[in-house]
Amino acid sequence: MAGKEHHYAVKVTWTGNTGAGTRTYRGYEREHDISAGRKPTIAGSADASFRGDPSRWNPEELLVAALSACHKLWFLGLCSQAGIVVTEYEDAAEGLMIEEAGGGAQFVSVTLRPSVIISSDSDEAKAAELHHEAHAMCFIARSVNFPVTHVPTIIRETETAA
Repeated sequence: MAGKEHHYAVKVTWTGNTGAGTRTYRGYEREHDISAGRKPTIAGSADASFRGDPSRWNPEELLVAALSACHKLWFLGLCSQAGIVVTEYEDAAEGLMIEEAGGGAQFVSVTLRPSVIISSDSDEAKAAELHHEAHAMCFIARSVNFPVTHVPTIIRETETAA
C-alpha cells in the first residue's frame, strides 16, 4: 500500500519593490509576506546579513523554528500516550549555517535545547527516552540533510506541601 500523501500550499508575495524593481542589487527590499488560507500572515525578509529587515522572520529562522516545533509536538504526544504529564516546554533552538566564498550557504547542524517540566509523579527517565523517539518521528528532522541533535533538560515539579 502506498503512503498517505499530505500537501502543503503557501503563498509568498514579495512586497519589497521600491519602485524600480530589481534594477540594482541595493535598490530593492527583501520583504515578503507568507500566507496560507485564513492564517495570520507572517512578515518575512532576508537575514539582516543579506540586506534583510531584522524585525521580520527570515527563512533560516523559520527552518529552525519548524524543526523545534515538530520535535515538541511529537514529544508532547508521546508523553501523553506514556502517561507523562508535561506542564511546561520551552526550546532554545539554534541552527548553524556556513556561508561559502561564492555566496552559497547551507545549514550544517541544528541543536534543540528543550527545557521540560514534568509532574512530580512522572517518570523522568522515560521522558528523556521519549526525546529520542520524538526525534526519530519528526517529519521535518527526517527531511533535512544535516544533523539535528537535541540536548533536553527535564525538571520534575516539586510537590507542594499541604
